[in-house]
Amino acid sequence: MTDEERVIEVYDFSRPTTLARHQSRVLEVAFETFARQWGTELTAKVRVMSQVGFSQLTVQTYDAFAASLPSITAMVLLDLEGQSARAVIQFPTAAALGWISSMLGGSGVVAPPDRRFTPIEQSLIRNLMDDAIEDLEYSFGALLTDNVSIDSIHYNSQFAQAAAPSDLMLVAEFEVRVGDSSSPATVALPLGAVLPRLGNANAVERISDAPERLREHLDWAPVEVALRLAPLAVTPRAILDLAVGDVLSLPHAQHRPFEVSVHGTPIARAAAGAVGSRLAGVIVDTEESS
Repeated sequence: MTDEERVIEVYDFSRPTTLARHQSRVLEVAFETFARQWGTELTAKVRVMSQVGFSQLTVQTYDAFAASLPSITAMVLLDLEGQSARAVIQFPTAAALGWISSMLGGSGVVAPPDRRFTPIEQSLIRNLMDDAIEDLEYSFGALLTDNVSIDSIHYNSQFAQAAAPSDLMLVAEFEVRVGDSSSPATVALPLGAVLPRLGNANAVERISDAPERLREHLDWAPVEVALRLAPLAVTPRAILDLAVGDVLSLPHAQHRPFEVSVHGTPIARAAAGAVGSRLAGVIVDTEESS
């Protein structure tokens, strides 16, 4: 490749085109939740078994996102309060007309041609999208606290200006199955509307938090607790000469409680008891109280 053929792209470190792993995971969980919710809403409204599957999440400029869409498609532009860029829910117009057919009692099997919606069809689609917006807000929670509302519906991806060409968008791809028909769909959110809140939803641990986190884990670490008698000091010869039937006289009075120890360290005293068919220790004193 010659110097003339080499293409150099300027990278803006203040606007990265990739997400950290923990950020991607939080967003993927949100979009997976949205897919399940949207599928349930479609089933209720269209009255045909529907399922929405989340496939992948990418970060693209709005220009690249728009270029990847069919020239004729349904693009529902969503206003985000306080944001100049708008979100987009995109799906084929033919698929949407099939949904409308099922809503009105038709079979929805015959694929209608791609065309603009009539006023009645647009009203029904807006109703479906209102439910989708509620699902989106529920799924994202604190990540999407701005009020979301429908701005307009466009049919040409090259003329629908939801954001500036260089604005970065979170683009989630889905597969929408309604009955026996399946169609792709995308949801694009302005990265600037979500990224500032992403740290609050999944804050990165700081080094200074390590002692507190360690203490939290220690609170739940399993330890061995034992009840023991007072120890008896004997010689190694006495241990080697032990035989069946020998009696060891322990220096532990009958009325004296057992010692409760954790890995050999005494922490309390307990009297002998029982719980059902099992032996138990009834705590009568602790090291702190004594």
